[in-house]
This record gives sequence, C-alpha cells and structure tokens, in this order.
Amino acid sequence: MALATSFRRQGRRLVESISSSRGRREFSVSCQGSKVIQQQQQQQQPQQIGQIGGKGKPLNLYTAINQALHIALETDPRSYLFGEDVSFGGVFRCTTGLAERFGKHRVFNTPLCEQGIVGFAIGLAAMDNRAIAEIQFADYIYPAFDQANSPPYTYTVLLSASLPLQSLPFILLKSRLYGDYCSPGLTIRAPYGAVGHGGHYHSQSPEAFFCHVPGIKWLYRLAVEEVPEHDYMLPLSKAEVIREGSDITLVGWGAQLAVMEQACTDAEKANLKTLIPWDKETVEDSVRKTGRLLISHEAPVTGGFGAEISASIIERCFTRLEAPISRVCGLDTPFPLVFEPFYMPTKNKILDAIKSTVNY
Repeated sequence: MALATSFRRQGRRLVESISSSRGRREFSVSCQGSKVIQQQQQQQQPQQIGQIGGKGKPLNLYTAINQALHIALETDPRSYLFGEDVSFGGVFRCTTGLAERFGKHRVFNTPLCEQGIVGFAIGLAAMDNRAIAEIQFADYIYPAFDQANSPPYTYTVLLSASLPLQSLPFILLKSRLYGDYCSPGLTIRAPYGAVGHGGHYHSQSPEAFFCHVPGIKWLYRLAVEEVPEHDYMLPLSKAEVIREGSDITLVGWGAQLAVMEQACTDAEKANLKTLIPWDKETVEDSVRKTGRLLISHEAPVTGGFGAEISASIIERCFTRLEAPISRVCGLDTPFPLVFEPFYMPTKNKILDAIKSTVNY
C-alpha cells in the first residue's frame, strides 16, 4: 500500500508539472503534443554514425551514458529519468549531475520496487512521454517481468543492458531511439554481468528471457569507443566487425568482446550490439569467409542466445562450415560467489575452444 501511494503521489506531481508548463514547454499528455516536438526535431536532426567525419573522443561507458542521458533530457522535455538512487548519481555514478541540471521533477528516486518502476514507466510512456527507467542490477528485473512482457506494452520497450564500471559494455544513446510519432517511448537500463564479487544477485545475464518476447529490443555496447561529441544516432540491428581475420569468427556482445580479444587478437570478431533483432547478414558474411564460428556470452549455455545464433548460422552456412560451431558460455548453475572464476567464460576457455575448432 505504501509503495502504491508513493508512485501515485509521484504521478500526480508529474501531471501537475505537465499541466502548469504545457504552454511554455509545448508539452502534452496526449499524442497531440508530439507534433510540436517532432517539428523541432526535424529542424535539427542528429547525424547517423556513418555520416560522421573523422574519429570521435574515446569515452568509457560511464561517461558516454551520462552524456547520452544529458542529451535525451536536454533535447526532449518529455524525457524523464527515474529509478533507485538515480537522483544522487546511482550506484555506478551514471546519472551524476542530472538531477541538479534538469530538476528533481524529471530525475528522481523511486521506492525499492521494480514492478512499480516499470509499471510507472509504462504509464508515463503511454502518455507520449520518454520514460527512462533504471533497474539497479539486471538481477532485480524479474519482479517486473510481467509488466515488461505483457501486451499491449511490449512494442514500446527498448531494453538496454550495461555492466558496472569494471566491464562496461553498453551505451544508451538518446531519446530519438524510443519510437516514432505517437508511439510511446520506454527504455529500461539494467547493469548486467559479473563484477568479480557480486554473487548470485548482482551478476546475472538475463537477456535470453527477454529475447523470446517480440517487440523488445536488447542492446549492448563496448567498454571504450570513439564517441562523437555531438548529438548522433546509431542504427538498431546492425552488427560491427571490430577486427578482421581469416581463420575463425568470434561473435559476442558487451564485456565478453574484451575477453575474446585477450584470448586471440588475430581472430575476426563481430560485435552484435543488438540481440533482438540481431544482424544475421553480417555474421553470415563473416562465417562464409572464415568457415568457423565461436560464440561466447556470460549467460548459461543451455537456452542462451548463443544457441539461436548457432542454429541460424547452420541454416545459412551449413555447406561453408569447416568445423562444428563452438559455444563458450556460463555454466548451467546458479551464479556462484567464490567460484565465479570457474563459472565465467574466461580467455583460457575461449583459447582452448579456438584451438579445438581451428584444428578440427
């Protein structure tokens, strides 16, 4: 009862803020309000990443997420950021300074209630706003599973995964990714994966659960990349070959790409970036060239997304494969604490799998 009262109180404050500032901010609680916003965005569209000349500035994930959230809040007055502890910067400091810059009515803390956070975000997005909900750890998202997966909400959800600063795989870009005119916009940002000491409730990789649900998009980014310093967009569902090779293709996402690079610098590596939808064509072209494929992720091997990739590539490249597809993943056990090194798909495990596949 207390949690429900807290969320209702926060909702009333937002409605009052919207009502009192509608004329000044050209903000509406219905789809009609997005017409003005759309006109403003058309006047100053961000560049596609492929149109950007030269290199950007190297940034780690923490800095890139903070800058992207700043852009989202600054360029669209319909954007709101909320979650556990976000008003003072969050446990990984990705929201530092945003509450002071944009006000506590747009960047605010919520109760410790994941189903309430996501349910509130769905309602806010349904009012033609841009809701950015943070789940403190991806392990905590299960109580909100029903809200995130139940129709008619699934078509509004953009799930973005990011690891703590030790691993750093994903960058949330900006509010223009969240939907077209009159489509509710909802982003759920959830740090995932192992940090070396997190145990079962701070280390899980739950992507496969959500990849089974049509309408949800799950995205990852690398730890450090060249990031343009101005407003820009990256296309969804487009993988990137981050290193050319000839003998084997290594496919992964997030922090696991750095582990694969440590295992073998000469292998061809593809960063999927987006799991749903994932870029079958780029992976197929790479495998047709190398004739071998290794997939690696932290989530358990059984039912993991690597199985979907493996099945698709076998259908597309069966006659070109020179060895069975290899998967180096987490174990089919609860995530351990002191035995984390045995659970993880380490560089040594990947190197052994590479040798076995190449010498098949």
